[in-house]
Amino acid sequence: MRQQLFHSMLAKFVQTGKLTIIDAKGRSHTHQGAPGPEVTVRLTDPKLTRSLFFNPELRAGEAYMDGTLVIEKGSLRDLLMIFALNRKNLRSQPLQKSLRRAYKRIRKHHQHNTLGVARSNVAHHYDLSNQLYRLFLDEELNYSCAYFEAPEQTLEVAQRNKLRHIAAKLDLHAGQRVLDIGSGWGTMALYLAEVCDVEVLGVTLSKEQHALANARAKEHGLEDRVQLVLRDYREVTGQFDRIVSIGMFEHVGVGHHRAFFHKVSELLASEGVALLHSIGRMGGPGTTSPWIRKYIFPGSYAPALSESLASIEQSGLWVTDVEILRRHYAETLRAWEVRFQENRDQIAEMLDERFCRMWEFYLIACEVGFRYGKQMVFQIQLAKTMNALPITRDYIGAAEARLRQQDEAAGHCHVWTPPVLQGEN
Repeated sequence: MRQQLFHSMLAKFVQTGKLTIIDAKGRSHTHQGAPGPEVTVRLTDPKLTRSLFFNPELRAGEAYMDGTLVIEKGSLRDLLMIFALNRKNLRSQPLQKSLRRAYKRIRKHHQHNTLGVARSNVAHHYDLSNQLYRLFLDEELNYSCAYFEAPEQTLEVAQRNKLRHIAAKLDLHAGQRVLDIGSGWGTMALYLAEVCDVEVLGVTLSKEQHALANARAKEHGLEDRVQLVLRDYREVTGQFDRIVSIGMFEHVGVGHHRAFFHKVSELLASEGVALLHSIGRMGGPGTTSPWIRKYIFPGSYAPALSESLASIEQSGLWVTDVEILRRHYAETLRAWEVRFQENRDQIAEMLDERFCRMWEFYLIACEVGFRYGKQMVFQIQLAKTMNALPITRDYIGAAEARLRQQDEAAGHCHVWTPPVLQGEN
């Protein structure tokens, strides 16, 4: 009976591509639709049929991590593409619809990110090892969506494009005071201080990021203009001319959105401007993948634009510009996964084989989600008053052109070479 229910679900699910399942007894079952990826997987644990039937989005990732789901033909990318291309068919089935409704009812509980919980969630992902991130990110350690102005650009160039694009939207002036919420390894803060001649306070909850960010500031000779501290954004006080937040809003939690924007409003000076760069979702409110929530980003949620704008409306801030980046993150994740695989042996030695399987599942699943699903990135520009910014958007293009000339003169168009790492935790 369990086998029949499971394969009945798969028959409705696979409308594009070809998926062959070899069960623990060696029996083969093929489900095929329109032309697409072709994959054969072997389930080595007889209990998998039942667990995959009830919660495929969680259990498939776990089974791949544990080695009880073995790909015998095709690749993990092919398997995840089949899922992405047929996602609607799975989620429209009664059991899966009920499961998602249940997740939505308790999503605020999953994202109840108090100060202590937020610190724990950040440590889970960002305090793994600075060595790990050096092995697949660009040289400047940007861990967020790059900005590909042309398809052939390297990850290094595209990440520099992103920094330039955001700096241009901030309409910066020399001597201004900037707050970077979720400053990571300090890349944005260092860029703004060095290129735009501003003072930056960066806040992060990651001890690993904080230590390396401060070392980088000292290395760049910018410690007098860049202050990087271990602090929750809710604990920041003072006034700032500009606020920037890149890839941090996804960790705020839907129940804290309104408080986040009230805090931004409180911290902005009277003519202040803020730029929020965040993963989002096309369509209405949803939930975080149970596998991503459990293993990769606990407490995380990529909000719908409608949810974010509704919270902004309660803060008294002006929404002065919105831009949607669609395919950029898919290309970013693809570049990360290629570099991850290039250094897989070294990563396995550092963190073991199960970790490598978990992270390749994470990187590829996210890539296909951005390439074929409803994931995107939005940039929302906010202002304290109506007249804080020029009346047209021409200043953005002019600032980008000026900053691009500075980058070209400084030689920021190099390509990535894998680092040789020694003695860094």
